Amino acid sequence: MKKVFVLLLVLIMAVGMIGCGGGAAEEEPATDEGATIGLVLSTLNNPFFVDLRDGAQAKADELGATLVVLDSQDDSATEMSNVEDLITQGVDLIMINPTDSDAVGNAVAAANEAGIPVITLDRSANAGEIVAHIASDNVAGGKMAGEFMVEQLGGAGKVVELEGIPGASAARDRGEGFNAAIAESDIEVVAKQTANFDRAEGLSVMENILQAQPEINAVFAHNDEMALGALEAVKASGREIMVVGFDATDDAVNAVKAGDMAATVQQLPKEIGSMGVETAMKVLAGEMVETYIPVDLALVTE
Repeated sequence: MKKVFVLLLVLIMAVGMIGCGGGAAEEEPATDEGATIGLVLSTLNNPFFVDLRDGAQAKADELGATLVVLDSQDDSATEMSNVEDLITQGVDLIMINPTDSDAVGNAVAAANEAGIPVITLDRSANAGEIVAHIASDNVAGGKMAGEFMVEQLGGAGKVVELEGIPGASAARDRGEGFNAAIAESDIEVVAKQTANFDRAEGLSVMENILQAQPEINAVFAHNDEMALGALEAVKASGREIMVVGFDATDDAVNAVKAGDMAATVQQLPKEIGSMGVETAMKVLAGEMVETYIPVDLALVTE
């Protein structure tokens, strides 16, 4: 009888141990609420960057990440403050669309010091450690605009170049591509001036150039906002001048369709934002990513 009792006791203990072991094996891992990604934009007073933000937000929602968006208002000091804010918040990764490719180096360095990976979008950073840069090939886009202008003007004419924010890689690269394309033609750049990627400045700068230059055949603006401002000035002057922009924002595409603007180089800002978040999640998962990820370009004409 005692042996039976002992066997029963051993059996009960064994079953209890198996039950405990099974429970431990089936325990669910801690819930991962997703990554927190900071997005510092040069400005939200430009439809291009609004689209970039929207593309990033849509991809973050899809992948279950939290996106914290901050506007630098085209000011490098504000940009630095925004990055410091994100560092304090303890975000997992920071995406930056620099206001100035040189000045942003301090912000990138601060993130590096905090051990936070950095991805640049649309505009590059000239200093600091970047895990990836996602952008259209701005040199190729500028060249595309220049080749179109050479073709439309028959290889000769007087043109105006409205430049973007000094120090911004996009402005430098678009100008480089454009000037390389017209270099072997008889096209002369009679005026070159910054309008800081801004529509109102594009209008006022172009008004002054129109007064100073009696002969202008075409205008190339480093972005559509400046192109649309220049277009307004041209219309007010009553002169026939071809205008070419860059970005393919909705207003610019509509202007091309209406025959007011000759062309605009199409970027895909939503795709840049989306690819930024997708790349960020890969980096945070420990995957290797390309240091430069290009986004397609196309020329939009009537």
